[in-house]
Amino acid sequence: MTKPPDTPQLDDFAAGLPFSLDPFQIRACQALENGHGVLVCAPTGAGKTVVGEFAVHLALAAGRKCFYTTPIKALSNQKHNDLVQRYGAERIGLLTGDQNLNGDAPIVVMTTEVLRNMLYANSDALQGLSHVVMDEVHFLADRMRGAVWEEVILHLSEDVRLVSLSATVSNAEEFGGWIQTVRGDTTVVVDEHRPVPLWQHMMVGKRLFDLFEGAEVTGDRSLVDPELIRHISHRREADRLSDWQPRGRQGRGRDGHRHSGGGRPTIYRPPSRPDVIGVLDHEGLLPAITFVFSRAGCDAAVKQCLRSSLRLTDDAERARIAEVIDRRCAELDDADLVVLGYYEWREGLLRGIAAHHAGLLPVFRHTVEELFTAGLVKAVFATETLALGINMPARTVVLERLVKFNGEQHAPLTPGEYTQLTGRAGRRGIDVEGHAVVLWHPDVEPADVAGLASTRTFPLRSSFAPSYNMTINLTNHMGPKQAHRLLERSFAQYQADRSVVGLVRGVTRGEKMMDEIAARFGGRDAPILAYARLRATIADRERAQSRASRVQRRQAANDALAALRRGDIITIGQGRRGGLAVVLEPAGDRDDPRPLVLTEDRWAGRISSTDFSGSSLRVGSMTLPKRVEHRQPRVRRDVASALRSAAAALPVPAGRPKRGQPGQDREHDVDPELAGLREQLKAHPAHHLADRDERVREAERFLRIERDNADIQKKVNAATNSLARTFDRIVLLLIGRGYIERTSNGDLKVTDDGRLLSRIYSESDLLVAECLRSGTWDGLDPADLAGVVSAVLFESRGDTPGASAVVEGATPGMRRALAQTRRSWSEIRAEEQQHRLPASREPDSGFVAAVHRWATTGDLSASLAASDASGSGSPLSAGDFVRWCRQVLDLLDQVRNAAPTPASRTSAKRAIEAIRRGVVAVDAG
Repeated sequence: MTKPPDTPQLDDFAAGLPFSLDPFQIRACQALENGHGVLVCAPTGAGKTVVGEFAVHLALAAGRKCFYTTPIKALSNQKHNDLVQRYGAERIGLLTGDQNLNGDAPIVVMTTEVLRNMLYANSDALQGLSHVVMDEVHFLADRMRGAVWEEVILHLSEDVRLVSLSATVSNAEEFGGWIQTVRGDTTVVVDEHRPVPLWQHMMVGKRLFDLFEGAEVTGDRSLVDPELIRHISHRREADRLSDWQPRGRQGRGRDGHRHSGGGRPTIYRPPSRPDVIGVLDHEGLLPAITFVFSRAGCDAAVKQCLRSSLRLTDDAERARIAEVIDRRCAELDDADLVVLGYYEWREGLLRGIAAHHAGLLPVFRHTVEELFTAGLVKAVFATETLALGINMPARTVVLERLVKFNGEQHAPLTPGEYTQLTGRAGRRGIDVEGHAVVLWHPDVEPADVAGLASTRTFPLRSSFAPSYNMTINLTNHMGPKQAHRLLERSFAQYQADRSVVGLVRGVTRGEKMMDEIAARFGGRDAPILAYARLRATIADRERAQSRASRVQRRQAANDALAALRRGDIITIGQGRRGGLAVVLEPAGDRDDPRPLVLTEDRWAGRISSTDFSGSSLRVGSMTLPKRVEHRQPRVRRDVASALRSAAAALPVPAGRPKRGQPGQDREHDVDPELAGLREQLKAHPAHHLADRDERVREAERFLRIERDNADIQKKVNAATNSLARTFDRIVLLLIGRGYIERTSNGDLKVTDDGRLLSRIYSESDLLVAECLRSGTWDGLDPADLAGVVSAVLFESRGDTPGASAVVEGATPGMRRALAQTRRSWSEIRAEEQQHRLPASREPDSGFVAAVHRWATTGDLSASLAASDASGSGSPLSAGDFVRWCRQVLDLLDQVRNAAPTPASRTSAKRAIEAIRRGVVAVDAG
């Protein structure tokens, strides 16, 4: 029997815990104490953060520092509170951008962006750092912010031990392999065991069934519960029979659905939210989180419950809830409470019911989290954002639908999304088991749900790509050669290179098949292969000529249509309208001319170039009455008769072209190069072979494989060093704009403007830097500056036209600055196209009026109304308003630090003070 490793610090740490460590936690902590980095992948609620807390313990024991990073401020606040309770406030700091508490402490909790910025600034705070915990490291797949995680992992000093904590991902070994490559000795600990077993159910109407026979997932061999299948089958049969009721006995009920004589609805209606919660309460399955994939849906669910008699709390619980609400909301202005929907929200909480989504006011959202964690709120309706990070486990998770909007379309949930959402079910140390409930609908098959529940696929994909800010900082700190090496070490390039392995294997297979085919002809220079190439060249040339000919004919037709005048007699050569016609109204648009005509068959309408061939369209003219009411049958009959008479009197007979007759002006094949190729083909030795066609078919297969191989090779070339090429293109653009310059010996040097850009961490980093250095935002008062700054970061929800909205009440200075900001964006966009770079996001004016009103007046009601007036389509929720205000504050703080003029820095500082008040300042976590 092997002796367990000597880990005195782990023994000391474990002795202070109120629970025993699980095997995966022990493995990870032992590796950490023995000097390894660790990557821990485990399900939600499994206890990964214990490993991060052990890193804190090790740093304190050694008299060193530990940084604990999280992706969002709310998680940082939560972890800060946890660590303060254990180690005391004097040893724990917090840095989130909003808050700077005890930043010199040995243990500092921070958002990952704060650490990235420290690394680029080579901050003194990095001295003595021994451990960095990266909680929720799977966020590096996040499209918007994922690159930050990779930047930190790549930039951290080699002697810092990295503790990476991730949700369960199916490519943990690949991710761990990359971390080992870039960070050295790293132990990968994967644990798929849930500490609290998860039971899967379906609710059909108001009846709850086990999804699996044996209830808990046991893998692909799990069978759907036969009783569930029988019940659904009987229900469908009953609904089918109800559709066959005699029509006279059917009518519409008050709910608007068709009903049979017996009162059965023929369109399925799921149970109401209060009914679902009532069933769960009866079965002892509360507290529950019901995932509803829209904010409006979450709010509507709470209102539906409030309209019912549903109450989930007793008097004692209501008193405790009221105490928490009063404590949390004490700083809210009484005048804002009605606007915020405070009283309805409070009533929901007192009854144990709440919504949770990003549109909630932060203080409301954090109150819900506190009450739910304390077991005082029993039913929460939440969007899927709750599944990411926030520590709000429940006994039960309910999924109303298995389809959600992904930003572009409604798509089915993936197995990974299903696992992430249902992972909230089962509270460690409280529940013996967790429960996942899917509401049945006629479109939902139990077998499909079983497939989601039993599949464990959640691959991690890198979203890392060089930005302008990253490029400037890399150039400034290490130069292009070292920057290339760093980019080549990224997880994104690691994954791209691994994908190339499969592609190269495909090229090798293709080459082998080509050799086999060529061998049958006597080698790759065999005459039959040259003959097949010649045939392919001729076919390509013919297709190109045909396309060109069609384009020329269409253009000639458009020119002829645009030249027509009222009274012109024409021949329509194609389609059902073929024959004679007279022009009643000429075409208005030269690019797409559509004159109004009347045919000899009395049809009136607009025609286009698709209605005839050739350019010799006009055959004569006739006199028309001053007004032709072409919609009246009598007028159409008289004009058609006059048309036929006028055409008969023409010197050249005009009429309908014969079917199949080509246009008179169609050009014959006069391409000399094509004619020469055809002569070469006839003269080729292979042209007269007896088995020519059979041999050509085999040779064409060779050419197809050759083409496929060339396409695959392009993909290989695009994947290899793709990040370094993007970096080089950005460098060229920044040289052109004066942010980087070449020295006399050919090196690259960051200019003063480049140093300004290096301090801007925003999706629109280059546009912000451009506006600051060009003086576009100079001279703006604080409220105007806040409004203009919002345009470079705000994104209107949905398809609302916020980007180009006219801002009501804008001052002349603000209008000028917004117009110049948009011009600068257009110039940047043109250069990005020239350098083949992704497009920078277009400025969006949808929040300008709202934040300007807030900075000017502090009136919440008026500011929310202004968010509608500025083109966002509907007023923002209070929560969204606060969230965008805080993003404006973040960017204004960067402007305050980076602006080249004292006046702009002062204006930014005053804008921050004007915005950080009222609801924006309450519960800033």
